[in-house]
Amino acid sequence: MDSMFDLLTAGVLEPVTALGLILLAGFTSFVTGAMGLGGGMLLLVVMASTLPIAALIPVHGLVQLGSNASRSVMTFRHLDRTMFKYFAVGTVIGALVASLVVVQLPLLLIQLAIAVFLLLVVWGVKPKQRETSPSGSVVAGAFTTFLSMFVGASGPMVASVVFRNGYDKLTHTATFATCMTFQHSLKAVVFTFVGFAFWQWLPLVVAMIASGAVGTWLGLKLLNKIPVEKFKLLFKIILTVLALRLLYQAVLSLL
Repeated sequence: MDSMFDLLTAGVLEPVTALGLILLAGFTSFVTGAMGLGGGMLLLVVMASTLPIAALIPVHGLVQLGSNASRSVMTFRHLDRTMFKYFAVGTVIGALVASLVVVQLPLLLIQLAIAVFLLLVVWGVKPKQRETSPSGSVVAGAFTTFLSMFVGASGPMVASVVFRNGYDKLTHTATFATCMTFQHSLKAVVFTFVGFAFWQWLPLVVAMIASGAVGTWLGLKLLNKIPVEKFKLLFKIILTVLALRLLYQAVLSLL
């Protein structure tokens, strides 16, 4: 039994902690499936207090890859392929640039940048044309992918860009999930390139992904029952709360 838990937890986590993370992966995937986003950041916050700092971003990214991939598969027929195509080009650019960066960016600056970006996108003056331009999608893909290598949870930023297009619920979910799947895939490639040993965390990651797939399926069932206007309002509230939380963390770090 002990050897099984050692395999599951890479020998650095308590069995109860590992079980808690597996269950939490299911819950956070349910939250994202039902509400559009938020689960990835919640999972990152908890993992930050349980995983070694060197493993936090790559392991979280791999779990989110599985969670978003399952949601993408379940909603793929609703994907906006044009928007995703341009976003994917930007994602490749952002990943290439990030792989060349050696110095860790100051967390304070990243928190402030993301928070201000979210608030401007959600509450700023909306352009007359709601659809994100091809160049805008490329820039968004590059910018969010680059930052995700340092802060982990780029979901709110990607979601806010997708939100500007005025999609219906399922198109929003499919496009967001597919963009995030591709982004996390390249993140895994970059961390492998710089030498992170994913294999020792793989059993735990696989268990968390399996739990997340169940949560995603349940969350999408609830999503279908949420009226469109309530979904959009709830989505804006969640983005705003996440942005304000980042601002609060940034202010605390200055005190």
